[in-house]
Amino acid sequence: MYVIAIAWLYVTVLMAATEPNLTAGALTFALYGLLPLGLLLWLFGTPQRRRQRRAGEAAEAEAATEAAADKPQP
Repeated sequence: MYVIAIAWLYVTVLMAATEPNLTAGALTFALYGLLPLGLLLWLFGTPQRRRQRRAGEAAEAEAATEAAADKPQP
């Protein structure tokens, strides 16, 4: 997926380079490249972030369970 992102940024850099002035080039790069790509990567990264959060919560719960089991009972 990152290969596609890099290729899209390359295309938008070339598009921005052909603009007649610096402001138009910067806006082209930002509006055609960075913003849509950032949104796309954020949306497609959501399942991975969710899996990592659940794995972290499960590890914390397991550690808490083990800590409670290792405590001596009064």
